[in-house]
Amino acid sequence: MEGNTQKLNLKREVGLIAGVSFIAGTMIGSGIFISPQYMLAAIGSPGASFVIWTCCGLISMLGGLCYAELGTVIPESGGEFIYMLRTTGKVMAFLFSFSFIVVMRPASATGIALSFAEYVVAPFYSGSTSPQLVVKCVAAGAILGLAIVNCVSVRMATGIQVVSMVFKLVALAVIILGGVVMLFQGHTENFEEPFENTKADVSSIGIAFYQGLWSFDGWNTLNCITEELKHPEVRLDEMQMLI
Repeated sequence: MEGNTQKLNLKREVGLIAGVSFIAGTMIGSGIFISPQYMLAAIGSPGASFVIWTCCGLISMLGGLCYAELGTVIPESGGEFIYMLRTTGKVMAFLFSFSFIVVMRPASATGIALSFAEYVVAPFYSGSTSPQLVVKCVAAGAILGLAIVNCVSVRMATGIQVVSMVFKLVALAVIILGGVVMLFQGHTENFEEPFENTKADVSSIGIAFYQGLWSFDGWNTLNCITEELKHPEVRLDEMQMLI
């Protein structure tokens, strides 16, 4: 009996492209399409918001590089939970996983799903506010659908992630090109006094950083599926550098 026992392993089906799309698709979510207006309202000026965006990007890059090293040293799935379990012990790992499951992840998923639902429902209620019941039902359906897909097949989930990343990149390209066209047309009034009306109090800066870091959130998700990566000791560093 002991000689016939087999270890249960996850299938390594996530390659370089799927891994990059997994990180990029998670990072390019509701945040980047919604946070800029709230950041600008919080900090008060375009120049200060650009500074905040740069700082948030540097923080996320450093975090991603640290996670790439952690993923190669501890090549196990689970992300923060497994790192806490291996370094600080079971109690801290349990407390983190409990708060993550009960508070952090549901709140994050709810925010993303509601933002997605707002965009989906908006064309059907042009000129009026979308009913909250409809928005919430669409958001719940999106969460349920993605949960089913991830339970059925890793390959299907990565395929959907790649497709959604392409659509989001196209949307960002349209926004960026639109901004560039407006600049060439002479709409540079926001850059004449870029730091005018800047709010330098702690509350405004904190809210602005929160909005920026929310947009960059997702750089740590690939470490949750380390055991499903092909050659994780090589791919993690490559993916983080590409992102």
